[in-house]
Amino acid sequence: MRPCRRPTSARRWPVLTVENLSAGYGPVRALDSVSLSAAPGEITAVLGANGAGKTTLLRTISGLVRPSGGRISLAGRDLTGVSTEDLPALGLAHVPEGRGVLAELTVEENLRLGALGARGRATADGLRRIYDLFPVLADRRNGLAHVLSGGERQMLVIGRALLSRPKVLLLDEPSLGLAPRIVAQIFDLLRALVRDDGLAVVLVEQNARSALSIADHGVVLNLGEVVVRRDAATLVADDDLRHAYLGF
Repeated sequence: MRPCRRPTSARRWPVLTVENLSAGYGPVRALDSVSLSAAPGEITAVLGANGAGKTTLLRTISGLVRPSGGRISLAGRDLTGVSTEDLPALGLAHVPEGRGVLAELTVEENLRLGALGARGRATADGLRRIYDLFPVLADRRNGLAHVLSGGERQMLVIGRALLSRPKVLLLDEPSLGLAPRIVAQIFDLLRALVRDDGLAVVLVEQNARSALSIADHGVVLNLGEVVVRRDAATLVADDDLRHAYLGF
């Protein structure tokens, strides 16, 4: 496992703040008073077992699930009542689990969708930057998306999200079903984006060990509640917490 980033003495000012967020599906409460924050230039890993509420958290932040309580703010703006379609223009991008691409469109056509409704068209410079980050996509730009491998599809959906120039990137299980070598490439890229561009990332991962290897902070959910909130290095070093909640 790669070493965790050394913790700093104080967190940066957050760009995304979630306060006492509760949400559910009918009578089932999936989130219960969850609070966390994400700062520019940092990765916040959200960890926990299946059913802990990790995916629901991201879906609620991005407006796909209506909260029953609490507050979400992005760069000081309350997101309550803001439609999912309007969030990219405010600087929020969500890459859900599943690597969804439009198979009948080319790689470049899929990428260009990332700029629709965001902060401008997909400029040549923006596309060039995505191709620099993901050279394999440049090689396949005119090919249909359905021929891409699982790892290439993951790169495509992340590239599509980045084309909207987000302040905050929500990532749901980007390593799911991928070979360790591809996971390492994607995680190294995330770390570089955070370091070089000041992007704030909220990373939901079942693979706690890999997530904490690149994260600055860790938040552990259990049955919809926050049970642990620590910097990543401290969380990795606490054997009792790791064994109790993270399985390694």
